[in-house]
Parts: sequence; structure tokens; C-alpha cells
Amino acid sequence: MRKLLVLLAVLLLVHGAFLFVRPSGASAARTQADVNVGIVFDVGGRGDKSFNDGAYVGGTRAERELGAHVRFIEPGDGSDRESGLRLLAAEGMDLVIGVGFIFTDDITQLAKDYPNTKFAGIDFAVSSDRYGNPILPPPNVAALKFREEQGSFLVGALAALESRTKKVGFIGGMDSPLIQKFEVGYRAGVKQVCPRCTVLVGYAGVTPEAFRNPGKGKELALSQYGQGADIIYHASGSTGLGVFEAARQTGHLAIGVDADQYAEAPGHVLTSMVKGVDEAVYDVIKLVKEHRFKGGIYQLGLAEHGVGYVYDANNRALIPDSVRARVETLGADIVAGRINVPSTR
Repeated sequence: MRKLLVLLAVLLLVHGAFLFVRPSGASAARTQADVNVGIVFDVGGRGDKSFNDGAYVGGTRAERELGAHVRFIEPGDGSDRESGLRLLAAEGMDLVIGVGFIFTDDITQLAKDYPNTKFAGIDFAVSSDRYGNPILPPPNVAALKFREEQGSFLVGALAALESRTKKVGFIGGMDSPLIQKFEVGYRAGVKQVCPRCTVLVGYAGVTPEAFRNPGKGKELALSQYGQGADIIYHASGSTGLGVFEAARQTGHLAIGVDADQYAEAPGHVLTSMVKGVDEAVYDVIKLVKEHRFKGGIYQLGLAEHGVGYVYDANNRALIPDSVRARVETLGADIVAGRINVPSTR
């Protein structure tokens, strides 16, 4: 009875603060599917054409191909994301996924409160002990981490090789350890092929809201272009839409993130550093369905095809064969361990 009252209280608390997204019109409650999954989106939600949309693609693919029932929750402005996760766990979902490092503390606590529920955190922030050893998450949590610095290294090298001014830019969303990985890897890639190149850096803010401020993104980008940068790489969620607008307005180039963002500014997007968020979501759902789920830290880098960069018919004309070959060689060197890409400042 007490559990029922708690569940009702949670339902009342979050119903007005969250948008529940169902692609198929199915019931929001747990079903008789082989695996029932709940996914809570990060700041910016659906339509960011980046991180959250990747998670949505992975979830809907699991519905089609695995017969999973997936319930999506999109946090409203100022809402408590922990409540969304708790709601899904209280409903008895087999797997609850939090999309973004912001969910790390909440997932860690809820995994202890619901030891029979499996959790996964995209970009789960793993801390270290005083000796530098990673502190493992609870045994029912899969910490899905990407080696963003490796993919950023490659697009940094590409930007430096393509830059005519030998000055390039980086714009991050929230100034945080995760986004700093993008910056550090990008800097390292630039310096690998062009030691004399300059990298301009700007961040949209220090709170999660920095990931959904296109106006600020455009302001930062126009400033960097005005200082001589001719290519800017963004890692800023929907804030990056302002970067693309600035690229179109000034006639310069930009580099997308997380997903192929060429369509945001055709002819002005040199490439995009892509993260396999869709694949990570699909794969962890498949593991649960096949009863092969194991908690722990999953590192997804170039070797695991967890990160990469876009090279296709849309941007091939922007990237000479010699530049492409150089970047591919650098990627092979990273996988082979001949280049160690830094991940912190």
C-alpha cells in the first residue's frame, strides 16, 4: 500500500512537469513486451538535431527490431529530472536510461533504491578515488561513456589542415569536464598538424541551460569569426544552431557535433564529430532483452566505432583527398596507441 501511495505521489508530481512522448500511441504503462524501457531526455529534449535525437533514434529502432516497449520522457523547464527517472523505476521498467551526464547522481541513488531495475547513463560521469582509479557505478548501472576527445582530435586536425587563416574556434555549451574533453581533444588535433595555429575558445555558460541558447551561440561565433577564425567546432547542443546561423551569415565554415548536422547549413558544415548515441541506446536495450546486461563502465572510442567524423557525398567537395588521407592516418595511429589523445586540461 505504501508503495502504491508513493507511486501516486510521484505521478502527481511529475505529470505536469514532463512531456511524455510516445511514437506509436501505445499505453504509457508497463506492457507485456519482452523488455520495457524508459528513457529520459537531456536538456534541449527532442528536436535538438544532436544528442537527444540520437537517443530517440536508438529507442525507436529497438521498438521496431527488438519488439521493445519504449517510453520517452522529456523534462519540462525547471523540472526535477530525478522524478522522471523515479517514475519509470517505480513502474517496474526493465531498463531506465538517463541521457546526459546531468543524470549521474540521480541514477546512482536510484540504482540503490531499485536494485532489481537496470539503469544506463549516457555520458555517465565516473569519478575517481584518491589514487586515480575509477569508482565503479552500482552493479545494476551501465555507464556508457564516449571518448569524445578522440573524435574531436580528428575534426581538430581537419579544421587546421583546411583553415586558410590558421585560426580556428571552439564553442562549448556548459563549461564542464565533459565538454572540456571536446575542447582538449580538438586543441590537440589542431596542434598535431599545425603547431602555429591559434584556437579561440568560448563557452555559453556554466549551467545546463547553456546547451539551449542559440542566441548566445551565434554571438560567440560571430565574435570568433570576427577575430579571424574561419572554422568553428561546436559542442553545445541546440546552442550550436546559432553557430550554424553565424557561419551562413559570414560565409565561413562550422563543424557539427554528436550527429551529422550538414543540413543545418548546407555548404557551410565542413564535417560533424559523431557519437553513436543511437547505437549505444539500442545495444544496451538489446543486452537487457537477451539477458546479457552487465553493469560497469563501457568506453566507446574510435576502436569501438563509438565516435568518428562525417565524410560523405555532402561534404566530400570540401575535403581534398590528401587531407582525408592525413586524418585517416591519424585515426589509425590513435587506435593503434601511437597517439594518446588527452582528455583533460
